[in-house]
Amino acid sequence: MTIRQKILSALYPFFRRVVSFAGIHSKISSNNINPTVSFFSLESVLNNGDIFSFEKLRGKKTVIINTASDCIYTTQYQVLEDFYAENKNNVIVLGFPTNDFKKQESKTDHHIAAFCKKHFGITFPVMKKTSVLKSTHQHEVFEWLTDKNKNGWNDQVPTWNFCKYIIDEDGRLTYFFESAIEPTHPEFLKAFSTDN
Repeated sequence: MTIRQKILSALYPFFRRVVSFAGIHSKISSNNINPTVSFFSLESVLNNGDIFSFEKLRGKKTVIINTASDCIYTTQYQVLEDFYAENKNNVIVLGFPTNDFKKQESKTDHHIAAFCKKHFGITFPVMKKTSVLKSTHQHEVFEWLTDKNKNGWNDQVPTWNFCKYIIDEDGRLTYFFESAIEPTHPEFLKAFSTDN
């Protein structure tokens, strides 16, 4: 880890308490409306260059996160990996590295993969670095996630790194969680309960 990454990692517990108290990056939205464009028609390019078809996600819940290596929230990689390891029979986590927020992902795809593996043991799929904000370069997955005319209800773009979108087994976008909501948060876990 760089000195900056070590400092951010050390500050994260304090930062978590502050944002929790202040309610920063803590928005939660949910709905259960059928999309007009099938989630399973999407695809992305993995960090290694292979095509990842979303058709293989049928029958599993999916967590999509926009990530960055030099962010105060980067330590969430470990919590996400732990969540994935515990739930990978029923849930898939997909990471989308982005440099959209204050240039916090300046690494190449090769370096991102090495960083994720070395420091957090990431085993969930990580895509090629992309843009998640609305622009002519916005990735088609984030176009779907942030356009209610495609997903059925949500226009919320990521507000910072490590926002989380939950898609159910049938391809419906069901939740949006801002960065401060970790996979250990009760509302996040509720999205994966069998009663939900």
